[in-house]
Amino acid sequence: MSRPSPMNSSRRRFLIGAGALAATATIPNALFAYTGGSSRLVVVILRGALDGLAAVPPYGDPDYLSLHRELAIAAPGGPEGALALNNTFGLHPSLSFLHERFAAGELLVFDAVASPYRDRSHFDGQNVLENGLAKPIGTADGWLNRALAALPRGGARLTRSAVAISQNVPLILRGEAAVISKSPQATPDVDEDLLSRLADLYSKDDWFSARLSEAMQTEKMVDGAATDSATDSAAMSKEAKAGYPNRVGAVARMAAELMRSDGGPEIAVIEASGWDTHANQGGAKGILATRLAGLDQGLKSLADGLGPLWPQTAVLVVTEFGRTAAVNGTRGTDHGTGACAFLLGGAVSGGRVIVDWPGLRRTALLDNRDLKPTLDLRSVFKAVLDEHMHVDANTLAKRVFPDSSGARPLQGLIRA
Repeated sequence: MSRPSPMNSSRRRFLIGAGALAATATIPNALFAYTGGSSRLVVVILRGALDGLAAVPPYGDPDYLSLHRELAIAAPGGPEGALALNNTFGLHPSLSFLHERFAAGELLVFDAVASPYRDRSHFDGQNVLENGLAKPIGTADGWLNRALAALPRGGARLTRSAVAISQNVPLILRGEAAVISKSPQATPDVDEDLLSRLADLYSKDDWFSARLSEAMQTEKMVDGAATDSATDSAAMSKEAKAGYPNRVGAVARMAAELMRSDGGPEIAVIEASGWDTHANQGGAKGILATRLAGLDQGLKSLADGLGPLWPQTAVLVVTEFGRTAAVNGTRGTDHGTGACAFLLGGAVSGGRVIVDWPGLRRTALLDNRDLKPTLDLRSVFKAVLDEHMHVDANTLAKRVFPDSSGARPLQGLIRA
């Protein structure tokens, strides 16, 4: 790719720091940091707390229907039934691409999973999800950033990188491996050729600029409706309802294009808000179904966009916590604990549901309201970083997740 011609300063403003750079324009920020190796990793953060009992309905549990009532997803077989994974669990009918990946052996489903956090605050829950610790305070950096810092740089030039496509740099990627400075001068660590190629990618493609600008505005509208417990489906704008499925797809397509570009990033972080379904959540159809369809389409766009990189890619899809097992008084669900998570990609040894199911009996619920978590999310993170990104176990235990001795890494998640 040739170097781009000079651009208007409003279209090309770079903040360059030690071993990192950020591109800012009318589209979301992009953050870059060093990595090594050839494996690709994408982390998708679903902000707002996804209802895991809807996304991965435990239709075989005898207490599921009585607790989740009109929000429950029916057993497989009917027109609005779950997409079967095994005799107990299925996927929401909106998740057809994920179901295809499961059948192809490229999807792992984790259930009854959670971070160590138990107090049900979005802000604190997301901090714990991203900082990798047992509590929301105590560090200003994220576990993925600490993992990046532990990887070899692969030479003097910035030939590999990580990117976060979001309105702000998320905590998961903040830290020493990606310190951003307001200095306009490039340091010797910054690859000027990569800088030019990425600037060119951002500036010359009108589709990216227009779609991502629209996508961010749509997310604000949908997220605002979702977080207001008094807002019902009818109150959400038609533009927000129609645009949300395309929001994740637009960002995923950008991530894939960046990762496939010459010298592009090996790691990407994508965020999607709007999962806080306190009111009128819906079952097989409704607000949550629309968002799940958007997520499913976005993941398909990511896979299609990555193309030849897909066989060496792993995609983690996580949320800060789950939701209550029982329906609330406004036909939605409140903040809970146990949730679900997904790991998909051509590098994944999938086709399995990984769960130590506690059951949904009232006596089995956490605090008489939530799905009880039986798996620490950090056990999943450690396994992916170990098996896929080749971060050694000692570094994971002492540096990346320093207070996680009880969260032993799972094994066999990535193809040998």
